Amino acid sequence: MGGAKTGYGRGMVWFVGAGPGDPELITVKGRRLIAEADLVLYTGSLVPCSMVACAKPGARVEDSSGMTLEETHARIRRTVLSGLMVARVHTGDPMLYGAVREQMRLLDRDGIHYAVVPGVSAVFAAAAAAGVSLTVPERVQSLVVTRLEGRTPVPAGQRVADYVRHGASLAVYLSAASPEALAEELRRGGAEEDVPVLLAHRVGLPDEKIVPTTLRDLEETARGQDIGRQTVFLVLPGERLGESPPSRLYARDFTHGRRQ
Repeated sequence: MGGAKTGYGRGMVWFVGAGPGDPELITVKGRRLIAEADLVLYTGSLVPCSMVACAKPGARVEDSSGMTLEETHARIRRTVLSGLMVARVHTGDPMLYGAVREQMRLLDRDGIHYAVVPGVSAVFAAAAAAGVSLTVPERVQSLVVTRLEGRTPVPAGQRVADYVRHGASLAVYLSAASPEALAEELRRGGAEEDVPVLLAHRVGLPDEKIVPTTLRDLEETARGQDIGRQTVFLVLPGERLGESPPSRLYARDFTHGRRQ
């Protein structure tokens, strides 16, 4: 974190969370920084170009989809050393599956200051779009964000099945290529066949799909929807338990600092 810096100024890099895809779901700060940047570097395969359309006249707006880490860093370094500002735009939140740490290490090495602007992650956008709660009073009070093992391994004790046993809500990223493997992991962890599962594909984009199903029908539903890699699965054990007790927060006999 040697180069991490709060504050403003030229000659630095801002990692900006673009949110799930809807141009109105980026933060006010994130949008402003994109509009002020001299170089806007975004991943066009994930971030829609409408998200960076607010770039100022004369700014360089480049799609990094086909670039290597070294190539993106060279562009960033050249811009910053010229005293200019960079907005490095990432889908969702930069700190969640955002491949930001390796970029930060290079910036630290070169003494370049940077800061991060958080974004709305697909798990929260999907829950909002579907009108479901990730936590349920007295039933589910935890959320686990995870993924299936793929080309990048998952550490021991952190497989989907391990988290199912806790009874928490799950947000499973980067796993759309194998709904069968996801269903197998859920069953291996002891999930009930009627546990609700939400398929959220390209949340916030015009072709968004929000598809409710259950573990029993997960594989068939996923294959029938022709979903792609921009899909997050929400596993919602709290939704299968019927009517839940209301939160105590607004109960007449629940006192706190603002209500005696």
